[in-house]
Amino acid sequence: MKSIETLTLSAFLISLTLSLMIIPLTIWVFKKMDWVVDPKKNKHPAHVHKVPVPKGGGIAVFIAVVVAVLCLIQPDKHIIAILLAMFVTLVVGVWDDIKGSSPYWRIILNILPAVIIVASGIGIAYISNPLGGIIDLSWPRYSFTLLGKMREIWLFPDLIALLWIPFLMNAINWSSGVDGQVSGVVAVAAITVGLISLNYSADIAQWPVVILAFALAGAFVGLAFFSFFPQKIMPGYSATSLAGLLLGVLSILSTAKIGTLIVVLGVPTIDAVYVIGRRLLSGKSPVWGDRGHLHHRLMKMGWGKRRIAIFYWLTALALGTVALQVDARKKFIIMLGLGGLMIVFMLWRYLLLYSKQPGRVSG
Repeated sequence: MKSIETLTLSAFLISLTLSLMIIPLTIWVFKKMDWVVDPKKNKHPAHVHKVPVPKGGGIAVFIAVVVAVLCLIQPDKHIIAILLAMFVTLVVGVWDDIKGSSPYWRIILNILPAVIIVASGIGIAYISNPLGGIIDLSWPRYSFTLLGKMREIWLFPDLIALLWIPFLMNAINWSSGVDGQVSGVVAVAAITVGLISLNYSADIAQWPVVILAFALAGAFVGLAFFSFFPQKIMPGYSATSLAGLLLGVLSILSTAKIGTLIVVLGVPTIDAVYVIGRRLLSGKSPVWGDRGHLHHRLMKMGWGKRRIAIFYWLTALALGTVALQVDARKKFIIMLGLGGLMIVFMLWRYLLLYSKQPGRVSG
């Protein structure tokens, strides 16, 4: 039997190799079919690219992860459910990459893969208490008979998973506005979750988590080669929603390390929460795109696309390194600190813009 370290390396290399092979083919097909996002024809307030670029990065991610998993894991009901949820996510994502779709429909359809995951028995049964111990979420439970079998609904675990997974799918998508930005962040997040699960390598039940995590990392490292500035392909909703789905599931399966993932994805998560709040307070829909994300504001400050992408990568790497070392209480403090920094940054930006309005004199 192969060691978990060998399986981990194999998952990463298989996925990376397939990603590097499939992405050029995807680019060729999408350009051949004229499935490109032309900023002159398809104006979108959140897009910052200047030349036509294809999307469709999720195709390579899907194939790379699925092949790696099927080569290295004996599928059980959970793996089958994850793969099925991935397929549904891919179909929705590729359709959006090619044709475009309403963000409302995307959110509604995001719930379907989350339902598939929850129906397979994957849920958040407990979370770490920042004050010590754990918070048991396994009650209340509701039992019923379906197709001749007794089944149970765990209210809080299932509800939290149904909210957590779609939120991540969209939060990661919102942080894909600059060339290469999201690819490195997802790779770092996946490796962090994988390393946490490696700490439980004696528990064979954690092995699928490790393999899935490093397969996802390999796929996005491959994508980074083609999406970094100047990008040849955009990850598209197909890739970012797959990343959110898998990271959400992995954070649940890896002994409910949701706090760890929130820390690693601290900047994208807080940015998403801030944007939703800002749009709601402005009387706007929280799902329609604009230029109010952190990466847009950094561009207004004069940052280049390479610099922004590397900033996101290094921030995720630094937060991931810290998350591997600290307990739940310190992770909670870090999350509060990141939220405070984001608020300070945004207040500073608004004050700066306010002071530059015509008729304002700075003293």
